[in-house]
Amino acid sequence: MKPAGGYKTFNSSAITVAVAMSLSGCGSGSSTPSPLEWPIAADVFTTAQQQIRPVALAADTTKINPADLSLYKQYGYSNWLAAPGTNYGTDTNNPQTHEKRSELAPAYAGAANVARLLSFFSMSDIHISDKESPAQAIYPAWSSLYGPTSGGLTGGAWTPTILATTHVLDAAIQTVNALHQKSPIDFGISLGDNINNAQYNELRGFIDVLDGNLIVPSSGAHAGADTIDYQKPYKAAGLNKEIPWYTAIGNHDQFWMGILYENAKTTSAHIGNTILDLNLYSINQPLNPNWSVDQTGFYMGVVDGSTPYGTVTGSGPVANFATAPTVVADPDRRSLATVESSQRNFMSEFFKTTSSPAGHGFTQSNIDNDFASYTFEPKAGLPLKVIVLDDTCKKNDTLGRMAYYGTACLDQTRIDWLKLELQKGQDEGKLMIIAAHLPIKPQASLSDKTLTYMFYDKTLEDTLLATLHSYPNLILWIAGHRHQNTVTPQPFNASNPSDHPEGSFWEVQTSSLRDFPQQFRIFEIRRNADNTLSIIITNVDPAVTPDSPAGKSRDYAIGAARIFGATPAILADTTSHSYNAELVKQLTPQMQEKIQNYGTSLVK
Repeated sequence: MKPAGGYKTFNSSAITVAVAMSLSGCGSGSSTPSPLEWPIAADVFTTAQQQIRPVALAADTTKINPADLSLYKQYGYSNWLAAPGTNYGTDTNNPQTHEKRSELAPAYAGAANVARLLSFFSMSDIHISDKESPAQAIYPAWSSLYGPTSGGLTGGAWTPTILATTHVLDAAIQTVNALHQKSPIDFGISLGDNINNAQYNELRGFIDVLDGNLIVPSSGAHAGADTIDYQKPYKAAGLNKEIPWYTAIGNHDQFWMGILYENAKTTSAHIGNTILDLNLYSINQPLNPNWSVDQTGFYMGVVDGSTPYGTVTGSGPVANFATAPTVVADPDRRSLATVESSQRNFMSEFFKTTSSPAGHGFTQSNIDNDFASYTFEPKAGLPLKVIVLDDTCKKNDTLGRMAYYGTACLDQTRIDWLKLELQKGQDEGKLMIIAAHLPIKPQASLSDKTLTYMFYDKTLEDTLLATLHSYPNLILWIAGHRHQNTVTPQPFNASNPSDHPEGSFWEVQTSSLRDFPQQFRIFEIRRNADNTLSIIITNVDPAVTPDSPAGKSRDYAIGAARIFGATPAILADTTSHSYNAELVKQLTPQMQEKIQNYGTSLVK
């Protein structure tokens, strides 16, 4: 029997039969059990209404290591509480749930929101992970000790949240559906790094959660698939079919662990049975030009899915093993990248879907031309278009090391395409949003206003930023990549806000669904009484139930952030790391006149 859609195959015959029966509804009539589901909590909140806040820890709290999952709650590392929503005002009787930001519109005088133009959600850096794949680099983080790490792959290749990445996504999608019932959402977009290690089965997991298919979160031998909660096959809820969704491409979607173009060694490791052998010491030195994935010395390990805390096995110094550790091979772990293209197979898979639109933004032209940027207009009758820009690096043998593939890049073809689309939007009188995986010169954090270079070529980044300011209909750049919620004003003239304010735009980053704070964002574009625009941004914690895999993942995310960070400030931090704001954008006189009658009235 063939699974619905014909997209999945599984090595375990027992899993194959279970999945096929559940998807097709066949079996022995009423005696066939319904597939497992993981419903979310009944009450759904945005962080403007309720926040998830870690409980403070004393500096002398007993130190435990990242791998000590059974001790996270005992020593308080994973403890949190539900607190009142964000408040940026001083009047406790009238909390200001969103911070008003009008520095890019100096003439703005506090005009009221009068109409809603558009509503959408963004999520980013979901990192759907095949935790049993032999092609990972788990050992450095799994074996690390309490405290700040040396960077590189430590903390990025392994975190306890990899046990339930599809479950967290499913909870987020159920939360979106609940919010859509309260206030309609026009579309959704993922800002890249949908998957962790460029694997076919990871991408199918991502798409199948959005489609509402049956999910098999295990691979290979499918250890624990009938006994361990995070391993059991389950039916995803699926995004409400009224909401179309789109995606950008990230570095993890196309490169080995997001940092290196696949070579013969990594490509073979994906579908082989031998756990990857790498050099532990140089793997945490991403700027080392002499580092090579071909270096050896340590087996990287895999998660043993038959264990409740996802114990890592088959890891450690090569000298400790009489023979190389192995797992059951799985052809569905194959890399999406090929010698010819890191992205063509990734794009093609989005046409194998039951949700809309077909291709989720990508077209046949994208595949034919091996080009991962596109545009779409999300709402009929609204003069607004979204430019989805692929700003990831591509194969370059002279720069092909870890630091390169984790940064932003644009070749001349993409630069020319971007300028063309911006000019078309300007000429056609359309508001424009750029959606990309990597941000452009964002602030270091919400508290640190220092601008951070993200492009491999810093001169290009400065030039690009200056170019964007010449298109006043550009209102917003949205991105992910850095796993944090950051808002950066990008003024036309930083030293004189009154100089061509219509040439300014806002940059908004969405945090990761894998790592704390595990949030996505809701955006609302509103027209104000003076025909400025307000961009209302609101973080959302996925609704979960405590004992579900997604609920446990929240605990692990908070605990891991504290144990890997482990400074007194991090231990004492009780903030939700959400940021809700109203970002005001000045428009040209022409656009003010054009949009004055658009939108759904907010005036009661």
